[in-house]
Amino acid sequence: MSANEVVARLDEFETIIDARSEDEYALDRLPHALNWPTLNNAERIEVGTLYKHNAFEAKKLGAALAARNISQHIQQQVMDKPKSWQPLVYCWRGGKRSGSLALVLSEIGFKVTLIEGGYKAFRQAMVQDLLQKVQHFSWHVVCGTTGSGKTRLLQALAQAGAQVLDLEALAHHRSSVLGALPGIAQPSQKQFDMRIWNALRSLDPTKPVFVESESKKVGNVAVPEALILAMRRAPCLNLELPLEERVGLLMEDYEHFVLNIDVFCNRLETLTPLRGKEVVQRWVQQAQQGQLDTVVRELLISHYDPVYLQSMQRNFAQFDQAQVLTPQNRSQEAMAELAQRLTNQKLISETPN
Repeated sequence: MSANEVVARLDEFETIIDARSEDEYALDRLPHALNWPTLNNAERIEVGTLYKHNAFEAKKLGAALAARNISQHIQQQVMDKPKSWQPLVYCWRGGKRSGSLALVLSEIGFKVTLIEGGYKAFRQAMVQDLLQKVQHFSWHVVCGTTGSGKTRLLQALAQAGAQVLDLEALAHHRSSVLGALPGIAQPSQKQFDMRIWNALRSLDPTKPVFVESESKKVGNVAVPEALILAMRRAPCLNLELPLEERVGLLMEDYEHFVLNIDVFCNRLETLTPLRGKEVVQRWVQQAQQGQLDTVVRELLISHYDPVYLQSMQRNFAQFDQAQVLTPQNRSQEAMAELAQRLTNQKLISETPN
């Protein structure tokens, strides 16, 4: 099946099997794909190295290793499958690795679909589909200075039944110098793109989609250019909370820094080129002395707020006309009430731009 057809019909497949090595799979894969390596990491390197010197011997070795691995996959994963099972199988370019697995499964009696051109062709088709999907949605950007509760409002909107694209959740990052999530690695750029595309597939283009006012990068991954451009043209909502509520919200959401001041201080050091050594060292000392809320307050006033407001006015065309939202406080209950009010009052047009 062609990559374009698979993009359009992906949900029809009960099981999606990635026959590439573990490292290839970790870098990026189709949504919900299972990893059944025809050759594992070490075997792929071994066969590839031998191929450069003796292609025939490499093919013999590859066949032996592939046969053993496919046998294990069948014993461990296939014995309980009914005859009606119809998996989708792919490798890098739709060649020997996926072909070998598909051949054995077909000989058993299963109807197997191969992606023509493999993962590489699918990604190209996915990127083009992502560009088209972005243009068909009515985007509404939730703006607000750091700590105003944008993520909490997005979560409340989703719970209220609104359509939300949470880029920070997809990127595993809170999109700031201090935004890395402890113990959670970010996806690769390719996997981030795939996650965005997969999220968009479930959305209704006749209804609005709420998204946070991100910059071009969320941590180490970049938001697709077409999406950034669409967001920057879109209507804005400006979420406002009093300063002390924002400080309290950040102390709650960044509790890992409260519990590990040394990590927080190390992250502060990255601001030295922007704020100067003397200022940053003062913040570090205050944090170490238990005055974390004081540091957070000053970070907001002197660093985050000016940078954010300049960025919004420069990059988001409708920011100056943004509807101002003022929840009662930072609590989840207040955000839920605001989200319900937004959805009930239908303040947002449901016609795509």
